[in-house]
Amino acid sequence: MKIGGHGLRDHLRLLSPLFGLIAAVWVLRMVLYAADAPRLLMHWCSVTVAGAVAVMLAVVLIHIRRFGSYPNVVLATFLIECCQQLLIIAAIAFATLTGTHSVYTEPRFAGHFPPLEHILGHLTFGVGLGTLFGSAMGCLVLWLLRRLVPLSTVTSDK
Repeated sequence: MKIGGHGLRDHLRLLSPLFGLIAAVWVLRMVLYAADAPRLLMHWCSVTVAGAVAVMLAVVLIHIRRFGSYPNVVLATFLIECCQQLLIIAAIAFATLTGTHSVYTEPRFAGHFPPLEHILGHLTFGVGLGTLFGSAMGCLVLWLLRRLVPLSTVTSDK
């Protein structure tokens, strides 16, 4: 199945640096928690913020590389959401299985949910609402980019 002329492998190749960005922020947040960093710094080093930035960068890449259209933005947003939610779920599951604590199981950051409910929340609301809001935001930005920064329709044959 192709979306906008591009298959899943093409989308993964386009988004791979953004997946790396999200993973780097995920690791950094866990390191900051282990180092007992200030709470304000912990809030700014957020996988959710990194995911939103990744969606915006994906939209810019889609526009600049003429990678597709609005359905490509929705798929890119879904893939980015899945990446960030799966990383968080892995941290919650690891901390629960080993009996340790991480930033993702700490009540001041994660709320007072049992681990299974917390994981299910990320799988349902995290992926679902993240994809909906991210897609809406991404499609709006793509629409604005196409109106304000149109790419020339003339291509060079050099």
